[in-house]
Amino acid sequence: MNLLDAMQIYLRVAEQASFTRAAESMGLPKASVSIAIQQLENRLGTQLLHRTTRKVQMTQDGQAFYERSKDLLADVDELQGLFQSDASVLSGRLRVDMPAGIARQIVMPQLPDFLHEHPQLDIELSSTDRRVDPVREGFDCVLRVGTLRDSSLVARPLGHVRLLNCASADYLARTGMPATLEDLTGHRLIHYVSTLGTRSAGFEYVDAIRGEIRHLPMTGALTVNNSTSYQAACLAGLGLIQAPAFSVHEHLASGRLVEVLPDWRAAPMPVSLLYANRRHLPRRVHVFMNWIAALMQPCLLP
Repeated sequence: MNLLDAMQIYLRVAEQASFTRAAESMGLPKASVSIAIQQLENRLGTQLLHRTTRKVQMTQDGQAFYERSKDLLADVDELQGLFQSDASVLSGRLRVDMPAGIARQIVMPQLPDFLHEHPQLDIELSSTDRRVDPVREGFDCVLRVGTLRDSSLVARPLGHVRLLNCASADYLARTGMPATLEDLTGHRLIHYVSTLGTRSAGFEYVDAIRGEIRHLPMTGALTVNNSTSYQAACLAGLGLIQAPAFSVHEHLASGRLVEVLPDWRAAPMPVSLLYANRRHLPRRVHVFMNWIAALMQPCLLP
């Protein structure tokens, strides 16, 4: 195995803190990954990783080698692109993550055109509502909706998504249309939480007079942690939801869902692209992020 391949394997093991997870993410046998790291350590004459039965952790030399390797591999990737006959040709693997609703409704319908334009790209697209760790899980970039936590990642703000209060036509036929916040005492909210077991804040709205975000506790028989289930529960008539406008547009147009309480919407949520803090990002990552940004723009507020 050549040095560059071994470095790529080492970066993945270090980021995943696991030989098994690194092997799975790269589609390699675990034995091949272990041999590659052992040969790399022998070649360098130093131990890069502390191995125990419970975890894998970088040594001090391993941390230094990790930082230099990350920059070097990015430089090599960029250097290879300089001498292609067509400077617009992108190649290699691109690993990205985004919310399931955005993947299904916005990205997938347009992805064939992007891949037709860049046929040598190999895209791995993860669509989940959980917050993945871009560094540990080896993602080139991540699209996130919501407030960002402090991290070492670089954030590229794209705008804000409008949230609408919705209920199914069948649900409103049974319970009536709420006209004020006080009317919500006779309604149910479908609760959404990122982690089951945590408590929902309730119905969110912006106090138009004070400009403050407030929450109104509401009853509800169902709590979900997935945007697909969240929308499906609303369509099934189980209560109200507060969902991104783009995700419910078709159902509002068909009449299956109805917007309620438009004067008491939740605060718009920020949408951002996140990527690792590198000196040089591969050009394929830049191009993909620019494409995603342009694709999302019609759905976002400034």
